[in-house]
Amino acid sequence: MIIRKFAAIDIGSNAIRLLINNVIEHEEKPTVFKKSELVRVPVRLGEDSFLRGEISERNLKRLIKTMQSFDLLMQVYGVEKYMACATSALREAKNGQEVIEKVQKESGVQIQIIDGKQEASIIASTDLKDLIKSDRFYLYVDVGGGSTEFTIFDKGNPVMSRSFEIGTVRILNDLVKDTVWDEIKLWITSNMNVENKVEIIGSGGNINKLHKMSGRKIGQPLSYIWLNAQYHFLNSMDYEDRISELGLNQDRADVIIPATKIFLNAAKWSKAKKIHVPKIGLADGMIKTLYYR
Repeated sequence: MIIRKFAAIDIGSNAIRLLINNVIEHEEKPTVFKKSELVRVPVRLGEDSFLRGEISERNLKRLIKTMQSFDLLMQVYGVEKYMACATSALREAKNGQEVIEKVQKESGVQIQIIDGKQEASIIASTDLKDLIKSDRFYLYVDVGGGSTEFTIFDKGNPVMSRSFEIGTVRILNDLVKDTVWDEIKLWITSNMNVENKVEIIGSGGNINKLHKMSGRKIGQPLSYIWLNAQYHFLNSMDYEDRISELGLNQDRADVIIPATKIFLNAAKWSKAKKIHVPKIGLADGMIKTLYYR
């Protein structure tokens, strides 16, 4: 048995994550991917990018310090390879390329800016075989701060993906037009046979938190009815109460409501009654991509 260590850095619009995985290789058994460490830092790059068009000096410094600390952690853990991807916030910032060059100079971490299609493709490469059944359709929904990726699975295989410029940070700042919601509805209803049995697979920090709040066991899906009730419950509370009474982090207590709205609409338009939450996402796909490459 050989244990190798790989890492993924997901530079999102709401937060930056470092995932370190143990990859356990057996001669006669399938390779096992096991999470070893997950670190999340709330650097909200999206507000800079979507509102001002560029990353501020303050958040550039925070990003550099985060990458310096991630680099040290990867050295301590003995990571042999890593992949660092930036999504919509750096993709749309006028100084995005300049930012990644400064980060590499100061921290040594190489970042690649990926487009929405690449992001959807990496997410779709996550291992969902244990969850997906061949007799039904699945709509994979990965909600981020700046964009949301949708992937349709039919007979156990991904058949179509699309990235939309709709995310929690954009919605919070009133940057999403009604036409974007209409586009998503049209894409789902045009490409899925909603009369067949459709189930949603949700990923992202917000749906993971909602699943934890529900008290359901790992592997037990959320129902549309529960998620809808929870949306109205959260929406009825002040931001401060969501922090003090529910124990949500400051950078989670606001974005959790628009995230829930995206999942509810996806479920409504696909006529899905169940939302599976396997707690995987872009970082997990990056680990798989890195390893199999």
